[in-house]
Amino acid sequence: MDAAFALEVLDKAPYVTVSFTRPDGTPYGLPLSLARTDERTFYFHGALEGEKLDCIAHCPTVFLSAVTKCAPTVGPKDGNFTLQYKSATAVGKAEIVTDRKEMIEGLRVICQRFLPKHMDAFDAAIARSLERTAVVRITLTEPPVGKRKQYDNEGEEMKWGRME
Repeated sequence: MDAAFALEVLDKAPYVTVSFTRPDGTPYGLPLSLARTDERTFYFHGALEGEKLDCIAHCPTVFLSAVTKCAPTVGPKDGNFTLQYKSATAVGKAEIVTDRKEMIEGLRVICQRFLPKHMDAFDAAIARSLERTAVVRITLTEPPVGKRKQYDNEGEEMKWGRME
């Protein structure tokens, strides 16, 4: 599927697994709550120190993976056990944001995505915790890729590019 499809999956996923490389070369991945500002830019936040930041300092290249609409099913026409899903992956560069204005905007985007009904409390939360919060920007270095398996109402698998 195209990049627009993949971005939609990344936007709808309740979390995105971000995979890092530890300083010893081993992988480190965990689900994070990402929010996107444009076709290439995502933000997440966390503590001022820890394994994620150590990984970014060692190797800023990250891998994103998300799945939505995941449902085990029996193929309507062939009776095979299968899984309907929508998935997306992407590669990017993670950077710790140091500009105060960008930090606040990154946190605002995260809050607008996950707690839109509580934006009235945003400024107070920033005043309380900005100094003890790390904000990380992930910039995609190539277009994201999407995949899916889905059946239409007649039980036909919807092949690549068929969106209805």
